[in-house]
Amino acid sequence: MTETSTSQTYKLLARYYDDFFTFHLEWYRQARRRLLSEILPQVRAACDLACGTGTTALELAQPGIKVFGVDLSPTMCRLARSKVRRASREGRDGADVTIIPGDMRTFRLPERVDLITCEFDALNHVPRKSDLARVAGAVARALRPGGTFYFDVNNRLAFQTIWPGNAWFEKPGVVMVMRGAYDERRDKGRTDAEWFIREKGGWRRFHERVEEVAWARAEVLQTLRATGFHRIRAYDANAFFHGNPRFHPGCRTFYVAQRQVA
Repeated sequence: MTETSTSQTYKLLARYYDDFFTFHLEWYRQARRRLLSEILPQVRAACDLACGTGTTALELAQPGIKVFGVDLSPTMCRLARSKVRRASREGRDGADVTIIPGDMRTFRLPERVDLITCEFDALNHVPRKSDLARVAGAVARALRPGGTFYFDVNNRLAFQTIWPGNAWFEKPGVVMVMRGAYDERRDKGRTDAEWFIREKGGWRRFHERVEEVAWARAEVLQTLRATGFHRIRAYDANAFFHGNPRFHPGCRTFYVAQRQVA
């Protein structure tokens, strides 16, 4: 028997994120190593904003570095805490990570940090374009003077060329079909995920929708400058995403910005 149900966004996507969406991790690691090579040795406290299941937060947590992970999804926070506990049990050096539930537009940390990262196009997930200024303001409050904000975003070209179409993922007992589209009027990308989960008595169907706001470089630069950032550098992600035949120049941008000292 098949049932249809609607689940909270980023509940099933969070639960199966590490199973279906880890193919891009090495590309992101390469970008982080290259773009933050001069910054990371000076970091003593960091925050991974929209930390997901905690992968980046744990990678930042080298010996002597305190890391906070912030995420809005309760499921993501639970999975991240579990990953941190597992790292501690395994005796992994530098597993000093605290996971905090929070909205990237309003989050607050127990202390200011030297570095805030926000990877995997998390900044595209805000509901409205006006929210970008709220995120940048919250980040500026959480950074020490001179601290660094490092993030990436999907640009409009990505939603026009990569998102439309279908994708299929499966593992034993789980099948997911993703259907993507770009809404030009709203300037948003949309993905509808149809889940089929094997349970007792048969398969059950779930639906999740994810929307992302498209960003233009001018919008990002203007917002960063208006919220107290300078020395802003932008890098096309195509330089790091080798081996992805669908990825083209202009689809994604990495940004490194410094909070002004005074």
